Amino acid sequence: MLQKLKDLSKTKKITYSLILIGLIWFTFFALPRKLFNTPTSFVIEDSKGELMGASIASDGQWRFPHNELVSEKFVKCITSFEDKRFFYHPGIDPIAMGRAIKQDIKAKSVVSGGSTLTMQVIRLSRNKPRTFWQKIVETVLAVRLELSYSKDEILALYASNAPFGTNVVGLDAAAWRYFGRSPEDLSWGEMAALAVLPNSPSLVHPGKNRLLLQQKRNKLLDNLVSKHIIDKSTCDLAKLEPIPDRPLSLPKFAPHLLNRFKIDYKDKPELFTETRTRTTLQLDLQQKVTDILSRHYVYFKANGIENAAALVLDVETGNALAYGGNVIGAGSESQVDIIPAPRSPGSTLKPLLYASMLTEGDILPNTLIADIPTQIAGYTPENYDLGYDGAVPASRALARSLNIPAVKMLQQYRFERFYDKLKQLGVSTLNKPSGHYGLSLILGGGENSMWDLAGIYAGLARILNHQSRDNGKYAPEDIHKPIYCLNQNTKERNDGSLQDHGVLDAGAIWATFNAMEEVMRPGEELLWQQFSSSQRIAWKTGTSFGFRDGWAIGLTPKYVVAVWVGNADGEGRPGLTGISAAAPILFDIFRLLPAGNWFDPPYDKLRKLNVCRLSGYKAGRYCEMTDSVWVPKAGINTKICPFHQLIHLDRTGMYRVDADCEMPELMQNKSWFVLPPSMEWYYKSKNQYYKSLPPFKPDCTGADDQGVAMEIIYPKNGSKIYVPVEFDETKGKTIFSAAHRNAQAKIFWHIDDQFIETTKSFHQIAVNPRPGKHKLTLVDENGERLELRFEILQK
Repeated sequence: MLQKLKDLSKTKKITYSLILIGLIWFTFFALPRKLFNTPTSFVIEDSKGELMGASIASDGQWRFPHNELVSEKFVKCITSFEDKRFFYHPGIDPIAMGRAIKQDIKAKSVVSGGSTLTMQVIRLSRNKPRTFWQKIVETVLAVRLELSYSKDEILALYASNAPFGTNVVGLDAAAWRYFGRSPEDLSWGEMAALAVLPNSPSLVHPGKNRLLLQQKRNKLLDNLVSKHIIDKSTCDLAKLEPIPDRPLSLPKFAPHLLNRFKIDYKDKPELFTETRTRTTLQLDLQQKVTDILSRHYVYFKANGIENAAALVLDVETGNALAYGGNVIGAGSESQVDIIPAPRSPGSTLKPLLYASMLTEGDILPNTLIADIPTQIAGYTPENYDLGYDGAVPASRALARSLNIPAVKMLQQYRFERFYDKLKQLGVSTLNKPSGHYGLSLILGGGENSMWDLAGIYAGLARILNHQSRDNGKYAPEDIHKPIYCLNQNTKERNDGSLQDHGVLDAGAIWATFNAMEEVMRPGEELLWQQFSSSQRIAWKTGTSFGFRDGWAIGLTPKYVVAVWVGNADGEGRPGLTGISAAAPILFDIFRLLPAGNWFDPPYDKLRKLNVCRLSGYKAGRYCEMTDSVWVPKAGINTKICPFHQLIHLDRTGMYRVDADCEMPELMQNKSWFVLPPSMEWYYKSKNQYYKSLPPFKPDCTGADDQGVAMEIIYPKNGSKIYVPVEFDETKGKTIFSAAHRNAQAKIFWHIDDQFIETTKSFHQIAVNPRPGKHKLTLVDENGERLELRFEILQK
């Protein structure tokens, strides 16, 4: 063989070499790996493939991404009109080519190109000037295209890239722009009108030369009848259909999600293969949620509130079922997508702290938490109603969203631990060290997004739902971000990755959801009663400082709903609260969702425990009224009730005594519920059953040692106090307060060892110390003495 090659003439060698090079080029290099690299529109669809929104491509064209599926009607129409032997030729049609040449010679001009659909695909992909040489290249490449692509694939390439007049490219975009429907839903008349457009898109298109377009369409319909593709009556009815006029606007059912998809496509290219995505949204639910936001906007815009957002998640998958990023077309900031935006979450993190402390065994569900005036390192939290309960069960503090107990709980749990817990649960917006937020973290001092918050609560519900499935273990993949694209699958469940402990204990989550079911504040009773008959939900509201953000988040075993109301620019409005603005929207959305069962108790994560009815602590020996309740298993390690003690009374029961002043056989030994003085001061005004300790009998030596009877409420030791100037430019005063067990006791107040004032029953004084460091001393009638240091700041 080699010898024969050597014997060939030089001319033949060159000829064969050129042929070989041509074959290699034809086989491997003639066609690019990707025929079309033009920019495409961003398109989002609902979970069933219904168009929800699209944006114009970067080159100003309405060009949807490539669609492999082509309507059968379009195939029949386009092949009948453009290339009737498409399914039989190898890319070129010699008969059509010959006829075109004959017509061109006869007319002495180009009146027909004889191009096949395959050749048109090549021409569209190359976008070269239409010359005789380019025609030859197109012919060669068309044959090459037929060798690599099936007929269906070539038709799909044509349908996705053919021009349809004005700035509309591709069948999908044309169907929506001219008829407002997908190609699969078009009639024969509508499809025939589209099929004739690519033949001369600049000359004939809706809105221009409509009569000529109608004539071309009708001629194609007659052709379809002659080929027995449609019958005569279908043809006649199709001819009666109007020719489309100007292009239509595309659907805008989820404009904020469309914008988010555009951003994510750029920032997270590994998640997307094209600019079209099928979302997890349910179109019907999306429209109804959008309508609810618009309806409520009519009411709260009168108060200068311009924006609202809502998100609905499926618990099991984390899929977003409705995504209302803002009220559409309302207000100057309506284009802002609130759902991923960092905002102050108000009180919506309180359930997470409650669950964290239950998980660690720091509290039981109803452990009493102090609710008294508090100052911690210059930070002075206040309750929503500016009042104090003295002490309140942790579950009720959560249900009533009391701020001071929440701060007390975080102080006990430590904000550094809670910060780390939030990170583990999926909060991604805390971008500063934990010390930057401090105790204010529990009251909305750190920003969170609705996307993160809804995802966290969905994850907790998933953990609880999966306890039976996972035999009491925890699947790490249950904690994940929400999902809005069907192709964004979360990690698959792996039995080998199940763990004995979760981020939060299932028993603690169950107790938390039960406490959240009781959420209520003054003025909302009617609102809750109207809703309570439909289904059980756990829910929480939140209001940020300055009335800038109103939140409501609720959940069932199947769904999580999150709502935000406010102004995107951060302007606060009086009366903008979670309960008044966001909660009604939350309830309206839940009415759209199917009702279901409540969470099953995770009994293997719970323990029966005797609990003191009054204090909520683990019952001690002196707790007379106890309840046997289910608590998270870590609760068995909590402290025994510190508020019950055994006291000895005289025979009348009016005085406390000891063995020096009463014979033991005459004493009455009683268990007594005793709170510290500052807690007692406020607690007894809200709890009529509470009885203060009886005084010691005057002649008892124990009277000199009756324990702490007095407590300073404000200021605390080491406080740094700034006293502002009043409106009349005089220097203001600061209020010091104390509590005493004896309602009739007198307290003598001293500052820097100088007597200031005497108080009785109601122990408060208004003072104006000079700037600098001072000592406060309190002495009661029995000589009990309290001292602390404080500092008055100049600025």
